[in-house]
Amino acid sequence: MGLGLALRRVRLRRDERQADVAARAGMSQATYSEIERGNLGGVTIQKLRRACEALEIRLELTARWRGGDLDRLIHGRHAAMTSELARRLSDQGWDLAPEVSFNSYGERGFIDLLGWHPHWRALLVVELKTELVDPQELLGVMDRRLRLARKIGVERGWDPATISAWVVVADSRMNRRHAAAVRPLLRASLPEDGRAARAWARRPDRRQLALWFLPDNGPTSGGRHLAPRKRVRHAGVRRDGARDVD
Repeated sequence: MGLGLALRRVRLRRDERQADVAARAGMSQATYSEIERGNLGGVTIQKLRRACEALEIRLELTARWRGGDLDRLIHGRHAAMTSELARRLSDQGWDLAPEVSFNSYGERGFIDLLGWHPHWRALLVVELKTELVDPQELLGVMDRRLRLARKIGVERGWDPATISAWVVVADSRMNRRHAAAVRPLLRASLPEDGRAARAWARRPDRRQLALWFLPDNGPTSGGRHLAPRKRVRHAGVRRDGARDVD
């Protein structure tokens, strides 16, 4: 079923007008109407997501490559990051809950890693990224999760004195370039770095917002790289003096 048709059927099932859904999604009725008709050429992914969220539809974008190889590749890196960070936080006395789902008044999603330090009553929301693609969208996602974090924590029996957030990105040249391109924006929202985050984890006596790059040097990585690597081709010289390339 096409996306536009799915939106239309759900809207009619809820007995709502296009104007009602468009208002909740923060767009014009004309734009929403184009989405329902399947005219998506000029529609951004953010608008599609907002239209779906307004009807409590979960939008999933799926990339496919060589059967299931892409899924195993991506989730393997993400799992390695989760395992490494969980090990570090556990060593500092944190209780951890991975992949925490939430649904609050139509706002739904997952938190990659939710941490709770019982001594300091500190709640930590962690977003893990193997690739830093859209920093602006990422900050919007983190803002929403921070807004809902207290309610999510209380539902688990945690009454936080402080609520903090980390965005942890796999360390790679590509990710650092993307971060550098929007550094003022990122630092305004996530002013502290990995060194400050690691120190804070031992004594989380205040609120912290941090962006840091996780190197692939933990014992749980098993030699796997957390971020994609580009193969570098090196020129060599054969015995006959000719040059060849690996």
